[in-house]
This record gives sequence, structure tokens and C-alpha cells, in this order.
Amino acid sequence: MAGNQANAGELLRLVRSGRATTRGALQEATGLSRATVGQRLDRLFRAGWLREGAAETVNSRLGGRPSIHLEFDDAHAVALAAALDTRHARAAVLTLSGEVLAERTGDLTVDEGPETVLSQLGVWFGDLLKEAGRDPGTVCGIGLAVPGPVDIDSGRVIQPPIMPGWDGYDIAGRLARSAAEHAATPPELPVLVDNDANLMAYGEQRAAHPDCRAFVLVKVSTGIGAGVVVDGAVYRGIDGGAGDIGHIRVPQAPGAAAALCKCGSYGCLAAVASGRALARRLTAAGVPAASGWDVRELLAAGHPEAVRLAREAGRDVGEVLATVVTLLNPGVLMIAGDLAGTPFLTGVRELLYQRALPRSTAHLDVVTARLGERSALIGAGALVVEELYAPERAERRLAALGV
Repeated sequence: MAGNQANAGELLRLVRSGRATTRGALQEATGLSRATVGQRLDRLFRAGWLREGAAETVNSRLGGRPSIHLEFDDAHAVALAAALDTRHARAAVLTLSGEVLAERTGDLTVDEGPETVLSQLGVWFGDLLKEAGRDPGTVCGIGLAVPGPVDIDSGRVIQPPIMPGWDGYDIAGRLARSAAEHAATPPELPVLVDNDANLMAYGEQRAAHPDCRAFVLVKVSTGIGAGVVVDGAVYRGIDGGAGDIGHIRVPQAPGAAAALCKCGSYGCLAAVASGRALARRLTAAGVPAASGWDVRELLAAGHPEAVRLAREAGRDVGEVLATVVTLLNPGVLMIAGDLAGTPFLTGVRELLYQRALPRSTAHLDVVTARLGERSALIGAGALVVEELYAPERAERRLAALGV
């Protein structure tokens, strides 16, 4: 690394990643002089982003002065995070290392539209900051997970099939204003928006499978979507459309009418195997259900028809995942969401291992979520931290702080 590229933000990245955690190691990694490293570290200390930890042991017969270990100070700020589903939402205050300080879950329907939903999230954030005992001025950013495709640069959802009224809406701007109004956070607070499956995958991969270079999470709730993490980064495609497997067309039984999907097409995977699809079939069979959440409750109670349909849906999803696994060759395939129980997982495995080549599945672990309902929240918080403390963004923030 050339010395002129190693600004304070780059030194912060080296410390946070564990690649260089002493002054000497930073000199070696960057080629900077001792004085220059000291000057740039001083900016990070004054911002409160770094702290000195324990001294490292000197492993030399000649002795010498022990090196002071440098650490990212995750107590200097907090992040706000929220995850929207079709009928419910979850919000939290998080430390910069992902610890949940305060959390709230409640009914909040995306059909109510962005104005209502985002205003309510602002109210929740205000209550949660008080519960956590944190000053609104310590909030560094907000992360939001939404059940639709997102253009990551603009933070706007693009033609979301199950989010009427949200297409192209300025989510980031409205949520920042709502948080400022109801939670007294800084008015120009950064807001990062991404697809819920992406953030679930990001949170789960970092927390439970950090060494997995190719990780796929499939969320099966009211809709179906997938998040892909490759070499530690979310793979989104060119405009956020990667992982939208719910709209892959699947074969229909002979003589069966193709199911109409919310996107307007017929025969999509989401139209036959999502929680919404199962809820519709259960209702037609005399078992009232309105969404994937209701189907989950029926599965938890061991309802035989719900169990049968969940396994059948798992087979349909497994058919599509055989192609996904063959294409991406992941080390971990995680099933998450309302339907992610034994019946559904059994169906997935049955078709996946039957259809995919043995080489594609030889080193594949098919698992369920470790973080449970918090996956998207943890991922949203991690997205905020990784974005705001990335080298160039960190450098701009330090300049804005006047350090």
C-alpha cells in the first residue's frame, strides 16, 4: 500500500479488520513514517473512534517496550435499525458491534404506505432511545430493511411487488426527517436502505459463518427472496435486483392452472410456494390464514394441512435452489423466514439433493437462521457501520467533525 493512500480512514480500516492493531504494524502495513501514523491516529482518537487497549506481550529475549493494542471504540455512537415485513416491523437501538440495547416489535403494514410507516418508525426510535438511555446526538445512522428490490445508490425501492405506493419513494429522506422530528436525532442523519433478504444474509454471514466465502440466504415468508454474500460483501447485481428468486417461473403440475403472482406474471415461485400462497390455499381448504405469519402459527401448532403444504412448498423452492447452488457453489445455504421449519426444510433438501450435481452439494451446509427474528436488524446495523466507517466516508466525516 502506498503511503499517500493510507489516510486516517484507511488506518481505521486496518485496525477494525484486525490486520494491523499496533502503531508499528500500521507503519509496516502502510509504509508511513512513525510521525505520520501518529498524526493520523490522533485524528481518530480525537473523534473518539479509536481507543488504546492492553499492551501486547513482547516475545523477545532482549525485552523492549510492549506495543499498545489499538481498538475500534464501539461505545462512541449507536445505530438505529428497522426491518419491515408485510404486516409487522421490528426496530432497535444497536451498539456499533451489533449488540441490541433496546428493541420493539409491532403491527405495521407496508400497505399503509411510506408516509404512515416511516412516521411510525420515527416514533418507535424516539421511544427506544429513551429506553436505551442514549442521547439522540450519539446516533450515527439508520439502517432499514424492506421487502422489495432496492437501488442501493438512491435507497429507493424499484417496482416492489408487495409494497404498493413505495415505488421510487424517497425512503431515506423521509425516515431521516421522521427520526429528527420524533427522536430528536441529527437532521442530516445518514439512512441506508436495502432489501431484507440481503441484510438478513449479511447479518447471518458475519455473525455465524464469517469464514464462508459464498453464502446464500433464502427468506420464505409472505414473499420469497434471496440474499447473497460473496467474500464478505453483499452481491446486489447492477441495480439491486440480484436474489429475486421469487419471480422465477416454476413448472406446474399437468392440467393445473398457473397461479397469478403479485408481480402480474403467472407461475412465479412466490405464487406457489410463499407464505402468501400457502395462506391462500389453507383458506380455500377452510383454514383461515392471511399471510406467512399466520401459516407459521399453524405450523407451530402442528396443523397437518399446513405441514403438508409447507413440505410441498419446500420441494418447489428446492427445485429452484438446485440451479442457484449449481450457479453459485455456496458453502452455506440458509433457509429463513416464516416457513423455515422442519417440514419446509425437508422438502427443500429432498429436491435440492435430487436435482443438483453431487459436486455442487458435496461441501454445502443447508441450515436455518441463527439470529432468528433479528437477522435483518443486525444486518442493517452492520451495513450502517461498514458504510460510515469505510475509508473514504470516514475521511469525509472526520473533516466534517473538524479533526
